[in-house]
Amino acid sequence: MEYEVRLARPADLAVLPAIENSADPLFAPLGIVFPPGPTVIEQMDGADVEILVAGDPPVAFAAVEEVDGATHLEQISVRGDLVGRGIGTRLLATVRERAAAAGSPGVSLLTFRDVPWNGPWYAAHGFAELPEERWGPGLRAYWKAEIEAGLHDLGPRTVMWAPSR
Repeated sequence: MEYEVRLARPADLAVLPAIENSADPLFAPLGIVFPPGPTVIEQMDGADVEILVAGDPPVAFAAVEEVDGATHLEQISVRGDLVGRGIGTRLLATVRERAAAAGSPGVSLLTFRDVPWNGPWYAAHGFAELPEERWGPGLRAYWKAEIEAGLHDLGPRTVMWAPSR
C-alpha cells in the first residue's frame, strides 16, 4: 500500500505521539528502553517545526526544523506494525528533496550509532557521521540536551549529515 507524504494538517497532530510510541518496543531487544515522559513530537509542540506525514490518517511522520543554517531532522517515526515497508525511506527522501528545494546545504540529525534502523539505515541513505569540529552551536546544544536527558546512557549516539543534492 502506498502512503502519500504530505505536510501535516492540524487534525493529524493528535495521532503522532501514538505513532512514535508504537515504535519504541522495537528497541527493547537491543536493551534500549525509553523512560516515560513526553514523546519527542510532544516536546516540539509550539516550536518552529515542519511536520511531514505519510498516509491519511498518518502512519508515519518526520519533524524538521532549521539548525545552524541547515535542515535538521529531529524525528522520524513509522508506526511499529508498518516498519520495513519503505515508508520511512519515502519520508526521508521527501525531507531531503524539500531541504534542497529550500536552498539548505544539507540535512543533519542525531541518532543511535549502532541500531540497525538508525545509524546504519541513515548511512545507507547517504548520511555520514559529522565530525565534532563541524558541529555548529545548535547541534552542540542538541548533543548536550541529549546527554542531560539521559539518552546517551541508552547507547552510543552520533551526529550525521547528508549534503543537499
